Amino acid sequence: MPLTNVCVYCGSNLGRLPIYSEVARALGKAIAARGLGLVYGGARVGVMGVVADSVLEAGGRVIGVIPQGLVDKEVAHLGLTELIVTSSMHERKTKMVERASAFIALPGGLGTLEELLEVWTWAQLGIHEKPCGVLNVAGYYDGLVAFIEHAVREQYIKPEHRSLLCVEQTPEALLDRFAGYVAPRLEKWITPAEA
Repeated sequence: MPLTNVCVYCGSNLGRLPIYSEVARALGKAIAARGLGLVYGGARVGVMGVVADSVLEAGGRVIGVIPQGLVDKEVAHLGLTELIVTSSMHERKTKMVERASAFIALPGGLGTLEELLEVWTWAQLGIHEKPCGVLNVAGYYDGLVAFIEHAVREQYIKPEHRSLLCVEQTPEALLDRFAGYVAPRLEKWITPAEA
């Protein structure tokens, strides 16, 4: 599948360290420089707003997907290329996956983790063959990576399923891996129609 739109999962706040926003800005510029579009959660706040604004400032396309409840709270980014308003969080996540050809997690909280783990699980199950990655800014995801390696050693995650998650420290390195990504041939547990 050609790389067209990158879905970025990230925090709706800025976090403690300025580097989180700096790398989000660099990722946005790198996405636009490669002629790719951004798919994200549609908010104007936090790291989400930073990455979206960065893509827009560099002349790129941004698709935001946001539930009506968050539009009502006035956090929607109204300056995007396209804003899709959904009736629920589940619909939001489905539309983001449909529009994206790759997935990146920047620093974020529970929602970011949940979205990353779900889309990685879907790759494991064979629901999609799109690359999934973590941008490990300033060691933010070191604990998660250590836990994943522990789960592999304890035989709850197979090594071939671990390999479905790319971990890099710079936007360029992660996007380069995505550009050359070929989904490994894994035994499929279910088909996308069964999901």
